[in-house]
Formats: sequence, C-alpha cells, structure tokens
Amino acid sequence: MYKNISPNLNFVDEEKKVEKFWEDEKIFEKSIDSKAKGEPYVFYDGPPTANGKPHIGHVLTRVIKDMIPRYRTMKGYMVPRKAGWDTHGLPVELEVEKLLGLDGKEQIEKYGLEPFIEHCKESVWKYKGMWEDFSKTVGFWADMDNPYVTYDNNFIESEWWALKKIYEKGLLYKGFKIVPYCPRCGTPLSSHEVAQGYKNVKERSAVVRFKVVGEDAYFLAWTTTPWTLPSNVALCVNPDETYCKVKAADGYTYYMAKALLDKVLGKLATEDAPAYEIVEEYKGSELEYKEYEPLFDCVKPVCEKQNKKGHYITCDSYVTMTDGTGIVHIAPAFGEDDAKVGRRYDLPFVQFVDGKGNLTEETPYAGIFVKKGRPDGS
Repeated sequence: MYKNISPNLNFVDEEKKVEKFWEDEKIFEKSIDSKAKGEPYVFYDGPPTANGKPHIGHVLTRVIKDMIPRYRTMKGYMVPRKAGWDTHGLPVELEVEKLLGLDGKEQIEKYGLEPFIEHCKESVWKYKGMWEDFSKTVGFWADMDNPYVTYDNNFIESEWWALKKIYEKGLLYKGFKIVPYCPRCGTPLSSHEVAQGYKNVKERSAVVRFKVVGEDAYFLAWTTTPWTLPSNVALCVNPDETYCKVKAADGYTYYMAKALLDKVLGKLATEDAPAYEIVEEYKGSELEYKEYEPLFDCVKPVCEKQNKKGHYITCDSYVTMTDGTGIVHIAPAFGEDDAKVGRRYDLPFVQFVDGKGNLTEETPYAGIFVKKGRPDGS
C-alpha cells in the first residue's frame, strides 16, 4: 500500500531519502544486472570537464542524457552507462596558464610541455567531487566508479585505431574547413569556446576599387575584413539583383548595385552636378565570369601553382542590399560564405596569414598583425 502524502511534504528531504535508498540498495546496479541478457544499447556520456563547476545549464543536459537510457532499459535493452571525463581542451589549458602566470603558446613551450601537461592533469580533477554530488542530486544514473578518461592512453589509442580504420576504408581525405581561430593560443576554437568570450566590437569596413579587364572602369566592392584583401581571388554579386555601370562625379566609372548607389556615391553630389550618371543596367547573373585585375601581384604565383583561375565575378544569393556596394570580395581561406563560393567555382585557395595572425612574407605587409594594418595606421 502507498502511504498518504502529507500536505506539508518537504520535497528536498524526500529526494534525499530516495537518493539514499537508490544508493543503499544499489538500484542502478540492479537495473543493469536485471537486463544482462537483453540486447545491448550502447550509451556513452558526452563527458564534462571537471576543472569547471557545474551550472544550471548542466541540469538540463544531465536530465536529457538520463531519460534515454532509462527509456531503453524499460524497453528491455541492456544499457551500460559508463560515465566519462573530458580531460583535454582549451578550458583546461587556460586555467593552468592563469595558475602559472603564462600567456600564450610560446610561453607554454618555454615553460616546458611535460610539466605543463602534468599541471593540466592535476587541474582537470579540481571539481570532480562537486560533479559527482551534482549528478546524484539530479538523479543521473551512470557508472562513475569506472569512468573513461580522455587523457588515458587506452582511450587515445582507441581514437588512433578508429582513425586508421576510417583511412583503410578510403573515407579519409584532406580538405579545408573554416573555423574560428585564436592567434594568441595558436589553435582553432569550437563555437562553444568562442561563445565563452563573445562580445560586440566595432570594425572598420572598406570600399575597394577593382580594375575591370579591358575597360576604363572598376568594380566597387565592400569588405569588413580588409586584411584578407591580399588573398582575394574573386568578387561576388547577387544574381537576382540589378547592377549598374555608372559615371561618378569623382571621375571614375563604377559597377555596383543599383539599390546602393545613393548610399555609397550620394555624397559626391554638388549643386552643379549629380553624384553619378547611369550608363547601363544589368542583372547580377549577367556579370558572372567578368574579369578584373588582381589587387596584389603576390596572389598570381599561388593561382598558377594550383593551376586554378581566379579574379572574376561569381554569383551567390547571400550577397544582400543592406550594406556595402552589393559586391563583396571573396577570399576562400577566410569565412564560410567565401569558402562555399570558392568550392562551387573551384577558386584558388590563398592563405596569406600565419598561425600568429601576421601577414606572411609573400605580401607587401609581412609580419604585420592583421588587426593593426600598416605600420602608419592606415
């Protein structure tokens, strides 16, 4: 018979009683043993890093990860729930950097990789007890006495084994992927790591003239990353928008989006003359493959070495009429949209920025950090 529930029930006390009952009677272990002959349903916990405290967001993920194995167990499956600890990654290294008073990859290497790694191995268990208590409190069932640990050699070797099998099946290939990157740490970043330090900043954009081949005219293109211009290999327009060839009051002839003419060239107007005169109109798709001259000579040898053609107009619907000129500069080594356009048109892949975020020696600005521009600040 069930006991009557008091209207003055203390839920926290009741939860602790249930938790104690589960622990004393080894209910989790019995739930595993009772399904020992059932069909296996393998569930490995995506492991947390124990050098950071659990927070309210982890409650949701713990609950969701607990629901699925419980459901499968109720359906008769044998669900071994092996807990794990993520002992690699940037958060661990940053914590140890602060502890040792280091700043960046070079100082870590000077300090010594082996002693640094040992400090990381110690740091990673800082809040292990708190995580275990937290998991019990939310009713998360997992084998925490025999967890898998990502810095364990057996775990590392299993990853190499899996990679070898993937290679043997012909499923491994070399390519390029656009990811966030930290020049201070000298490492790519996950979207989660970027979000940890996310903030809004103001950046200068640039409007650049690209000389049209065979014409006394220029494509007027816009970019928010001027430091990628040495790696430029294409320009991109929206195929469905209207573009104009105009004679501007500054004496130049430009190609740009009709919708943005007043916004970009309007300031050139005077009492005696308009800012521009429209010569011709085109759909963006009509400009596709129209060629222009490279901004920098340093890009030519790279294109020739890769035996790929660049420096022409491409089309993609991601180009909008809200900012800029309606023509954007394309450098496939930087930015997901650029990379997508680069793959579609088989553009050259030109990377003129090194691991420290400095422009490389092939460019006229060798050694300059990308966010600083020229030494004179221009």
